[in-house]
Amino acid sequence: MMNFLPTSVKEMRALGWDQPDIILFSGDAYVDHPAFGAAVIGRVLESQGYKVAIVPQPNWRDDLRDFKKFGEPRLFFAVTAGNMDSMVNHYTAAKRLRSDDAYTPEGKSGFRPDYATIVYANILKKLFANTPVIIGGVEASLRRLTHYDYWSDSLKPSILVDSKADILVYGMGEKAIVEIANGLNSGLPISALKRINQIAYLDENFEKYRRSEKTHILHSYEECLNDKLKFAHNFKIIEQESNRINSKLLVEPIGNKCVVVNPPFKPATTKEVDSWYDLPYTRLPHPRYKGKTIPAWEMIKFSVNIHRGCFGGCSFCTISAHQGRFISSRSEQSILQEIDEIKKLPGFSGYLSDLGGPSANMYGMFPNDLNICAKCKRPSCIYPNICKNLNSSHERINRLYKRVREIKGIKKAFIGSGIRYDLFINRQDSKPEREYFEDLFKYHVSGRLKVAPEHTSDKVLKMMRKPSFEQFKLLKQWFDRLNSKYGLKQQLIPYFISSHPGSTEEDMKQLADETKKLNFRLEQVQDFTPTPMTLASAMYYSGINPYTGEKVYVAKTIADKRKQQSYFFWYKSTPDSQNKKKRQPPRGSRRKK
Repeated sequence: MMNFLPTSVKEMRALGWDQPDIILFSGDAYVDHPAFGAAVIGRVLESQGYKVAIVPQPNWRDDLRDFKKFGEPRLFFAVTAGNMDSMVNHYTAAKRLRSDDAYTPEGKSGFRPDYATIVYANILKKLFANTPVIIGGVEASLRRLTHYDYWSDSLKPSILVDSKADILVYGMGEKAIVEIANGLNSGLPISALKRINQIAYLDENFEKYRRSEKTHILHSYEECLNDKLKFAHNFKIIEQESNRINSKLLVEPIGNKCVVVNPPFKPATTKEVDSWYDLPYTRLPHPRYKGKTIPAWEMIKFSVNIHRGCFGGCSFCTISAHQGRFISSRSEQSILQEIDEIKKLPGFSGYLSDLGGPSANMYGMFPNDLNICAKCKRPSCIYPNICKNLNSSHERINRLYKRVREIKGIKKAFIGSGIRYDLFINRQDSKPEREYFEDLFKYHVSGRLKVAPEHTSDKVLKMMRKPSFEQFKLLKQWFDRLNSKYGLKQQLIPYFISSHPGSTEEDMKQLADETKKLNFRLEQVQDFTPTPMTLASAMYYSGINPYTGEKVYVAKTIADKRKQQSYFFWYKSTPDSQNKKKRQPPRGSRRKK
């Protein structure tokens, strides 16, 4: 068998182990690929000399044999819900149960519980009361403090409270998990590890934090329950501190305890990110899934992630809350080396499905002076304008694209990730930016370029922290000129969101009008889903903009959300396009006078 982390006692014995140092539980199937968080953490710990076993998608309904099979680890249990929040994974924006799960063999649903992190951690604490449980991943990261939970329509405390975990690792956890492992391995108790960066924990001694100037005391969980304005105020502080170079310690009281969130590590260097991506991943699903398809892996198996982090600060997006606002780019050498590995995979025919990241064209962009960033509280480096301290040149990514195009055996490298057109659309006179979009159009588009204007109303776009729709119109003009210049018929495919805080039915009608004038047949659309630790979710729950204190209109009922979403579909020409009649909106979608 290839070099996978062991998933069974038999596989562990074959490696000559009697006991793992660390046992990692994940809500996803085990795919040994750097796009899967559990695989990355497992490989990083392995590279430090630790024996790591992994239990993918344990059965929590039976006699719990999956939780018992390896016994007690020498150091600790690590728990993640997987690459997605389990509730986002399970339910639609209308709170309907999804029929599939892309991170499960054959896309079957039902192989992980709701609130998976809490369920797994509680089982482990019950079975092995004296063994530390460390939680991490997207679900834990975005629920590290008081948060609005859309699916229960309630304000929930830090996930540390319900999970009973000893430590929560938030964000991209490679550095923190290694420090935890090293501390426990050296014989320190779990209580002695609470100075590690980028972790959160519960403390019974709240008073000691009042005396520190480097600490920000948040409103308590109970205060947030009773006052939505205080919850909104907390969010503003959390977002600002999470994205600063020199962040303060955050302390949030709850009952007779408090949740303590240590500042994050400094942004990862290129050398550090390379070291994590250059580990010996097989890039394949574990052999236990032989003959079965894992949809999430099928989507990314021939793709390359070139950076992490996003400085866009979109109000509805969790990327900056989890990966951070600063871009950590891989070296060209590391990326080209990974492409060489992909070329060896079975079924590869010369086409890379994606050469990108959270926002593909942020590669290589970083502040000119971090000392300036240390004083900055802006949640976005490009909204409402591009920060003068940001090196936003496309020179590095142009050079990378060129080198990839020159690789023997690569017929095409597509850019499937989203791009931020506000980084170049108003800079058409700049050679690197003009070259970027033209090369993207000529060499890296599969016939359809997907971009995300998100809305047409400037009022709503301001709530989203997105550029004016006029910038999208400029992009379309440029795109159309390139089609004409090269004799192509490539399509521009826009993404839009309905029911975002601030969006009214009238705004959605405007969206239908605007997109119809531009001859778009909308297909990439979605209804807003409030996810923890985003500005949009804070506005959805509180009805307040945390930064201005102003009231915000929110479409909350399922009926109102459906009305807004209906404008994506009804406002089109009928099949009899000659008479230019328009379909009537669905019953009840017209506002009563």
